[in-house]
Amino acid sequence: MSSDALTTQSGLDPAKVPRHVAIIMDGNGRWAKQRLMNRVRGHEKGAETVRTIVTASREIGIAFLTLYAFSTENWQRSAAEVAALMRLLKNFLVTERDLMMRHDIRLSTIGEVERLPEDVRATLSETLSLTAGNRSMVLTLALSYGARAEIVRMVRTVATDVLEGRISAESIDEKRVSQGLYTRDMPDPDLLIRTSGEMRISNFLLWQIAYSELAITKTLWPDFSREEYLAILQDYQHRERRFGIA
Repeated sequence: MSSDALTTQSGLDPAKVPRHVAIIMDGNGRWAKQRLMNRVRGHEKGAETVRTIVTASREIGIAFLTLYAFSTENWQRSAAEVAALMRLLKNFLVTERDLMMRHDIRLSTIGEVERLPEDVRATLSETLSLTAGNRSMVLTLALSYGARAEIVRMVRTVATDVLEGRISAESIDEKRVSQGLYTRDMPDPDLLIRTSGEMRISNFLLWQIAYSELAITKTLWPDFSREEYLAILQDYQHRERRFGIA
């Protein structure tokens, strides 16, 4: 069945499917705490939700899906939790290769991936290479990512270009700024979803979401379902995007 047919079957208008969806996957720890479980179990259950949402996104024809997987601030968590998250990430990069290849999904990353443990970086590199030829959807994992750090990195690059005479200060515009960000090869998100009910952006894609539609759900990430995802997309399709125009 084609993606258009699957989209229609899901109650969505294929012509109004967002090209790029970004998600702040929040609530794994609280999900585990509510069940008197170790926080790691929440992250494990959250990884199952990732598989569900990635598959649904591919089926309904979303071209870019960006997931906030590990922030620069997450390095401040306990050493045990960080180590567990790195193990889960490494495992995900291996176990989901078949899904990505089967569904023609290319993996991408944004963030300071050089900070990841060496074995995780090696596994990540293997999966990036394996999926590099896939064309139907780009799945981007934000790893060791922080929007302020990304913007600082861009400013340093642009400042160096000006100092070394490659560009003039007067030539700096929004397009040049965008080209200096990790996301230069993808469109800005049409829709930003945050789970767990928190009403904040948490240092995620601050430049890129200037005109993104927002959807906040109280559902914790491990409980976030395909059905709720589709309901959010249906709501998105009924919004009028103004881009600052009255």
